[in-house]
Amino acid sequence: MHNKAIVTECTIPVSETVSLRLYSDTRPHHHHITNLQKGLIFVYQESEIVGEGTGFGVPIAQYRDKTYFSGSSTLQVFRQKEDTIAIKQFAFDMLPEKWFRRARIENRTQRRLSSQIADLYQKHRLVRHAFETLKLKNLSRSVGVRTNFVKSKPIGNMNITYSIKPPFVHVKADFEPLKIHGLRKIFLLNEQGSRYFGKYWDSNGTILHREKIGAWERVTADWACISDSRGRIGFRLWQVEGAVLRRGRELLDDTLDWTGLDYEVTANKPFFEYDIEVLGGEKSK
Repeated sequence: MHNKAIVTECTIPVSETVSLRLYSDTRPHHHHITNLQKGLIFVYQESEIVGEGTGFGVPIAQYRDKTYFSGSSTLQVFRQKEDTIAIKQFAFDMLPEKWFRRARIENRTQRRLSSQIADLYQKHRLVRHAFETLKLKNLSRSVGVRTNFVKSKPIGNMNITYSIKPPFVHVKADFEPLKIHGLRKIFLLNEQGSRYFGKYWDSNGTILHREKIGAWERVTADWACISDSRGRIGFRLWQVEGAVLRRGRELLDDTLDWTGLDYEVTANKPFFEYDIEVLGGEKSK
């Protein structure tokens, strides 16, 4: 094992055409989530194709009264036999003033208004970590709703360990450093750009394209894939006991551009682990 190195960024080859990239700051800076931390970024033919997605393995902590995001982090990278190990410590130090994706998360009155607005568009959608769709966005603007993330006193940290042995990534989220009192759920986001990834398919034989993928639909198959239209590049995730797996995709002008497979986990265990298979190209030499 090599010594751990604190770095600002790293790129790990997966194949001749695909790599994964990780930053310690909030790059890449796209749209509403410019100031939020990202996870592993999908790089194809040397171009980042994450869009307005969060990347792979990004945590959100939902408490009884607030939902916290990360705006700062530290990053360590080292080699362990054939694996590249990246440990990113996400500090939960950002709060949404209004909306995040389909979720409005502030005081009780605001949450009630949010629920009423959401029901007009879509019946009983659960909390969704992605920004408004066109109808919901326009309606929210008509009542003065805007999206903004502001710095807050950190509620705690979460270490995410990415163990990368192409074409697989093993993600481990350590919940223990978090302030547990009032913690309800953890969301682990795995999102890339919707302009590149517009096809969903799973072990049940379901195949969906673009808007048919939905905004935040529960996955019941053993595994699910998101890929480009021809299935050349993409990613696969599996069901994990004790978690809910959901798929989603939104594309709206220069505002919304994400597609992914996200986990919802109750905070009754000290950690959560899952695997990602990265699809694309020949193996790197």
